[in-house]
Amino acid sequence: MASNRHLGRIIALQTLYEQEFRLDCQDVTFDLDSVLQRNISRYEAMVDDREFIVELVHGVDKKREEINALLQPVAPEWPIDQIARMDRVILHIGAYELLYVADVPPKVVINEAVELSKGFGGENSSKFVNGVLGTVLRNKEGGERVEPKKKVKKEL
Repeated sequence: MASNRHLGRIIALQTLYEQEFRLDCQDVTFDLDSVLQRNISRYEAMVDDREFIVELVHGVDKKREEINALLQPVAPEWPIDQIARMDRVILHIGAYELLYVADVPPKVVINEAVELSKGFGGENSSKFVNGVLGTVLRNKEGGERVEPKKKVKKEL
């Protein structure tokens, strides 16, 4: 089931990425459920846990603003809208799982997000995703805000 969930996260990533892209382009014809079903049907023979994929996609969609509000102070140098779209979607999925999906261990969530960022993100995406989600987890477990280390500018 673990590899099946990995594929499920990929399908969720594809769906949520397309959603962001098409909505940014002001595509009024976009229908989340249609795109989700199309993406699931492409992997029909390999997908056992459709409910997991649907939960991820709809959960991220419904909690996006709340997740963004949580992520922004964790990565203050990067306003949410300036984070690369793929990294942002991966962070949304990872943060959603950390906060709202109880049956997946947090370290698995972070590892899966890092793997997605290695496969679909930029050169430094995996480090960024790992750092941000690690801070989200510490904030959740500690019940307190843990701010990331600030970059110190060196004067020449």
